Amino acid sequence: MPDASSSLDDQVRAADPDRWLSSRFVGDAQARADLIVLYALEAELMSIPTRVTQPLLAEMRYAWWREQMGGVFSGMARKGHPVLEALTDVVARRSLPREPFDALIDAHIDRVHGEPHDLNAFYVGPMQTAVRILIGHGHERAVAEAGQVWGLMQVGRAETAVTVRADANRALRKLPAAAFPAVAHAALKPDAPEPMKRLTLTWATLRGRI
Repeated sequence: MPDASSSLDDQVRAADPDRWLSSRFVGDAQARADLIVLYALEAELMSIPTRVTQPLLAEMRYAWWREQMGGVFSGMARKGHPVLEALTDVVARRSLPREPFDALIDAHIDRVHGEPHDLNAFYVGPMQTAVRILIGHGHERAVAEAGQVWGLMQVGRAETAVTVRADANRALRKLPAAAFPAVAHAALKPDAPEPMKRLTLTWATLRGRI
């Protein structure tokens, strides 16, 4: 029977292949597994609108996840839930702040009610959290524009993303190489075939640029 970490890895590979691919460039196995936990949480949140058709029902499910954050950040994992158990451990070991998680859940609630994407909550905050997992605090500013580029590409605003990319790459010069897998997926075009994505990620990681 597969262990919980491999199950979460499979979940992310299916739900979020771009970030799963970028996580393969994390050399430390524990750090890579911790990163996958973050992405597994996001996969759970993203799947909710595909499971329910009514905004109120989706909001109720997001409210449940928001309530569970209380247990995650108090060290009281919800037993039997692989994502919440793993996240509780990662939050404690990596000293992660709660605010980006609450902002992400709130942004999902807004989306099911037809509000525009909150790029900071959906993309910048999670990318900054991923960097914290890999190298700790103090590097959040260096990836803010990269998070914007990633978000703009995801919502179909590629032309705007191009205008932000130069600033993002200048800021990324200050980012330690060990953290780059947390931002490498911002170099990808969503509709590119997987072999091309692998090449793009390899080249981006070698240069430290998106």
